[in-house]
Amino acid sequence: MLPSNFLRLLDSQSKLYLGCQDLSTLIPSYLHRLKLCTKLQASLNAKKIHAQIVKSGLNQCQPLPNTLLDAYGKCNLHQDAHYLFDEMPQRDHVSWASILTAYNQAKLPNKTLSIFHYMFTTDRLQPDHFVYATLLKACASLCALRLGKQVHARFVLSPFVDDDVVKSSLVDMYAKCGLPSIARSVFDSILVKTSVSWTAMLSGYAKSGLKDEAMELFLRTPVRNLYSWTALISGLVQSGYCIDGCYMFIEMRREGVDIVDPLVLSSVVGACANLAVLGLGKQIHRLVIGSGYESCLFISNALVDMYAKCSDILAARNVFNRMLHRDVVSWTSIIVGAAQHGRAKEALDLYDQMVLAGIKPNEVTFVGLIYACSHAGLVSKGRKLFKAMIEDCRISPSLQLFTCFLDLLSRSGHLNEAEDLIKTMPHKPDEPTWAALLSACKHHGNTEMGVRIADRLLSLNMHEPSTYVLLSNVYAGAGKWEQMSRVRKLMTDMEVKRKPGYSSIDLGKESQVFHAGETCHPMKDEIFGLLKELDAEMRKRGYIPDTSYVLHDMEEQEKERELFWHSERWAVAYGLLKAVPGTVIRIVKNLRICGDCHTFLKLTSSIVHKEIIVRDATRYHHFKDGRCSCNDFW
Repeated sequence: MLPSNFLRLLDSQSKLYLGCQDLSTLIPSYLHRLKLCTKLQASLNAKKIHAQIVKSGLNQCQPLPNTLLDAYGKCNLHQDAHYLFDEMPQRDHVSWASILTAYNQAKLPNKTLSIFHYMFTTDRLQPDHFVYATLLKACASLCALRLGKQVHARFVLSPFVDDDVVKSSLVDMYAKCGLPSIARSVFDSILVKTSVSWTAMLSGYAKSGLKDEAMELFLRTPVRNLYSWTALISGLVQSGYCIDGCYMFIEMRREGVDIVDPLVLSSVVGACANLAVLGLGKQIHRLVIGSGYESCLFISNALVDMYAKCSDILAARNVFNRMLHRDVVSWTSIIVGAAQHGRAKEALDLYDQMVLAGIKPNEVTFVGLIYACSHAGLVSKGRKLFKAMIEDCRISPSLQLFTCFLDLLSRSGHLNEAEDLIKTMPHKPDEPTWAALLSACKHHGNTEMGVRIADRLLSLNMHEPSTYVLLSNVYAGAGKWEQMSRVRKLMTDMEVKRKPGYSSIDLGKESQVFHAGETCHPMKDEIFGLLKELDAEMRKRGYIPDTSYVLHDMEEQEKERELFWHSERWAVAYGLLKAVPGTVIRIVKNLRICGDCHTFLKLTSSIVHKEIIVRDATRYHHFKDGRCSCNDFW
């Protein structure tokens, strides 16, 4: 909104000038006022000035149409820019650069590329360097590599082949399309490299997972500003190097770089979410507040997601409740978070509020909702949601969503309906789909269907160790010893490829990582002693170790000892010994928790009267008073 004194100045000037006989003297004034509106992004006043230009009869006098077109684009009035562009009797390169930029700025790169050919067919113009740069930006946004290469080829044959700005756009386009080697070739050909080209190349390396190349280039960057730091940190986080991203952010803070753009903060918050480091996440949240970015929508969305993934769903809800503006990402993040933490009613209530707020849900929203119904046994509600998603929201379910819906049906005992769904859905079922149905068959004791599904699974190239364990148990329960032996042999063969399990615990000022079978920890004796005490107490309560989860071929006693060394048990024991009394113990595990450890942790929470939260590879488990929030389904 412009200051009221400026608005009065505009009105008084228009009245003064419209009374002049020589209307051409108005042009400099209109140009000045349009540029001022562009600078301040005053969309309403840009329209008022346009009306005054039309009334004065100067609407076709250059350079007013192009300046007005540029103002509309920069004021995010792309529809008005489109109407003005269509009405222009003569369009030049500036007109085309302005309208294409307007669509890019409005995040409509498809529109940018779809109207471009009219530049040749209608206006008989060849693109200049500004138009090339704009087209490449659209290609980069869409990762339209084939079209980007065509633009590149045309650029090489044009008179602007040595333009460094276009080359910087090419670097950005190839980097975003996952071709850092080609991006580097173009980068090396730039004579005068600006911070834009350095940042584009740096981002390309980091996002492609080429950490060493990114770090080497970063050290060579002539000027390391916030944008180069952001490119490096964001790229590292996106490519899975979250720890490196956090370390580089700390280094950036040490160098005193001012955070004048919040994008880097959202990247670090995302890294904290992926690593489930609640302590660091809280510190970044305090920095967000201190920097004045808490009202920024995408930062708040990242914080909601971070707290949910760090197993503090109450903090996630507090951030969500304080948000002044919420979009579909905000609502979906809190709904999925509530669902994964076993709060089905809360997730469904949030969905009702989302609909009342006029926010249209997306597919991820429905994944969270049906997941919530699945773990609460709300079959009827889940069916209604699945139907509403297709009929009301016009969303075509992905394989993940069909698997989620199948999981809902099969968990609640609707096995035939679940099997029919697999046969009729438009996607080819994969390992998780069949495994979800097989697990339900075992749970509900449907041996006949279980063996049939197991035979299907056995014909696939399976990857998950838990699937092999499930198959073995189903065949053993059905007395199919030959098939069980075949699965056991496959289990032995795949043991070499099996991902080593580990669990981490965050105690605020320190964090510890425990690996399966760890024997060299400084507190080994204390941890082992506590685990023996817990085991003895559990056996008094009727606990019998479930050794079916041990993949090794060994004696029963050795299998029980193998379970004893699972990493989550050691992490919990360490937390019980070191955590401040009254605090929640939070564990992050890289694999799915096994059934025996799940029973162990339920009993532990009852014995020590302490809440234990475990985030495994698929969901969150809140153990309290001998129960788990997942209702023993995971």
